[in-house]
Amino acid sequence: MNFEFIENGTVTTPKGFTAAGVIGGVKSSNTTKRDIMMIASEKICNAAAVFTKNLVQSSAVTLSKKHLENGTAQAIIANSGNANTCNADGMEKAEKMCCLAAENLGIDESDVIVASTGVIGQAIPIEPFEKAVPEIAKIMSKDGGSDAAEAIMTTDTVKKESAVKFELNGKTVTIGAIAKGSGMIHINMGTMLSFACTDAAISSDMLKSALKEAVEVSYNMVSVDGDTSTNDTLAILANGLAGNEEITSRNEDYRIFTDALTALCKSMAKKLAADGEGATKLIICSVNGAKTTTEAKGTAKAVICSSLVKAAMFGSDANWGRVLCAIGYSGCDVDITKVDVAFSSSAGCIEVCKNGVGVDFSEDDAKKILLENEITIKIELNDGNGSAEAYGCDLTYDYVKINGDYRT
Repeated sequence: MNFEFIENGTVTTPKGFTAAGVIGGVKSSNTTKRDIMMIASEKICNAAAVFTKNLVQSSAVTLSKKHLENGTAQAIIANSGNANTCNADGMEKAEKMCCLAAENLGIDESDVIVASTGVIGQAIPIEPFEKAVPEIAKIMSKDGGSDAAEAIMTTDTVKKESAVKFELNGKTVTIGAIAKGSGMIHINMGTMLSFACTDAAISSDMLKSALKEAVEVSYNMVSVDGDTSTNDTLAILANGLAGNEEITSRNEDYRIFTDALTALCKSMAKKLAADGEGATKLIICSVNGAKTTTEAKGTAKAVICSSLVKAAMFGSDANWGRVLCAIGYSGCDVDITKVDVAFSSSAGCIEVCKNGVGVDFSEDDAKKILLENEITIKIELNDGNGSAEAYGCDLTYDYVKINGDYRT
């Protein structure tokens, strides 16, 4: 392992980045939570992003795609409380948000990435931004990453932030990230927003390539409820202040950078899954022995998305038949007669199925294992070398309660 996680790391841990988040009142004037934030680099950055594949997209997504066409950016402005989606004046408001950020940061409007999250179909008020953005610009600091992470939370119960460091050409390089996402998460690049910053010197093309690699085995392997958001955005800025030789090809430095970015993204993906709306448990599905990596991914995702499996995990019920059922309808090329299943947690590991057939096991021991707050469903397909992990959570009564009155 060529990287190390940084204690209390966040998006502003890399050199040259500042951030802040404030109470703006986007959803309600009497709110007590931070809901508008900005992140900025002291110099122009190479940049890359991936976005939702939902055909219904926020105006923020459309505008950010346009601003990133040249592969550069210097700042991010984002809000919670309103998704700015399906609104007649959505693009006008998104452009105004970028304009306010640019004016107060002294940068070009086209170098601002914009993102929003919250209720769909309600006009987003611009007045909170007109008041808050000048304030944010004045208080942005190296220590503002955690406030920025808080400002993008909706039904999240905890902030998601982390950072890693590693060496390139004798230089210490850092990548930091924040994310939000609790419900409407079935990422296919939620509502999922994630912003990463790095002081690595890396070209826009290589940054985009590294991001796509990382996303495929991290964020895109998360599902909370099967709904793909209209606003999913994952953006990364690289300002080069670490002083390493710029990565311009898929060389060894590229591999080290990508491995570190992937580890960071996987860490954030687990945080998202564990904080699913109403969730009490992080569920990891680990698949090995598939014919291909693609088959492993499909199998893992099918299990993690199964409402019946998720409900069984909530009840700490070792109902392995539901796991096989999900594998069976996954559409993957699997020989069910070769499938082994086990449940694992910090309380132990227990095999429940061998060669597609149930085996004798202690229900009491299985219950103890499944009562833990992080559970791994271990699947061995015994048919090749493909492997993958997917991340999800249990399905609880509170999920329905939260989404039954989300708008109020």
